Amino acid sequence: MKIRFRQAAPWALIGGLAAVTVAAFGYVGGWLAPHRLTPQSLVDTLQDNAGLHPGYRRNHAKGVCVAGWFEGNGAASAYSTAAVFARGRTPVVGRFAIPGGNPYAPDGSVPIRSMALRFNPPDGEQWRTGMNAMPVFPVSTPQAFYEQALAGRPDPATGKPDPARLAAFFAAHPETAAFRAWAKHAKPSASYVTERYDSINAFYVVDAQGHRRAVRWAMVPLAADGRPGPAGDPDYLARDLDQRLARGPQRWTLRLTFAASNDPVDDAARVWPADRPAVDAGTLVIERMQAQDSGACRDVNYDPTVLPAGIEPSADPLLAARSAAYADSYLRRTAEEAHLPGSARPTAEATR
Repeated sequence: MKIRFRQAAPWALIGGLAAVTVAAFGYVGGWLAPHRLTPQSLVDTLQDNAGLHPGYRRNHAKGVCVAGWFEGNGAASAYSTAAVFARGRTPVVGRFAIPGGNPYAPDGSVPIRSMALRFNPPDGEQWRTGMNAMPVFPVSTPQAFYEQALAGRPDPATGKPDPARLAAFFAAHPETAAFRAWAKHAKPSASYVTERYDSINAFYVVDAQGHRRAVRWAMVPLAADGRPGPAGDPDYLARDLDQRLARGPQRWTLRLTFAASNDPVDDAARVWPADRPAVDAGTLVIERMQAQDSGACRDVNYDPTVLPAGIEPSADPLLAARSAAYADSYLRRTAEEAHLPGSARPTAEATR
């Protein structure tokens, strides 16, 4: 494996989204100056906001494991040497989740869902990716993300973020405009299966001649259903997924969108125009689901900088920060799991 380390008043709604989106990506690099941000301080902040839940991820704590394969169609092989883009089948271990550090949060409490995947191509390399069902990230830097996490901390008196503090944060961060515009209309969906999941951050694909092209990717669902989640049911997403898989595998199209020369590549808070060229690289097929405490995804750290030859990270500072914070969160939860009665042992599939 090649690893490169490389709905209420508008403010209340946006504030709630900010709090959970803060948990949607983990960050902060140890490479930052010691007196500033560290992976530990950011994860500490996320943990303080959601409460300590031993053995669970500090972000996306509530989820399920899934497995299946990716069927490459060869169309992206002209742009990248990554084996996963060649024609053929690549096994996949994945995870659906909702953002936030509370493993008991109601599914309808947030409008964002996430998909994480680990591709295991036959050449022994891996591609890991964590995507979210939203088109743009709120902020551009790890420091701003940290400040957002602090602004979204629940007030002990109300259990909710302080609207005034959030308003001050957003006023100081105009780069959040695109996210806030999306958040005003976002609603919790009834299914993981009907969501589109975006990489948010940009990467480079590299062809056989060494040419690099900046891309963002997305899993575009073949299923369509605009229903909102059922009211009064806190756990409908896993049940919906189980019912759909009982009827047959679920599918998404992997779409690579290419940046124009003037598109921002290193800023996840800025959108690219919708007319950018794209190529459909194949179909993701999810055929089974497992509980997250015993499934193959349990011991996977979905670090988005674990990439195969043919895909490279951009210089987006959020990517390195995500990698560092994911590692810190992984170490915490696995250390806790080792002491929890009844903890499942790692599966052979998870440790490959």
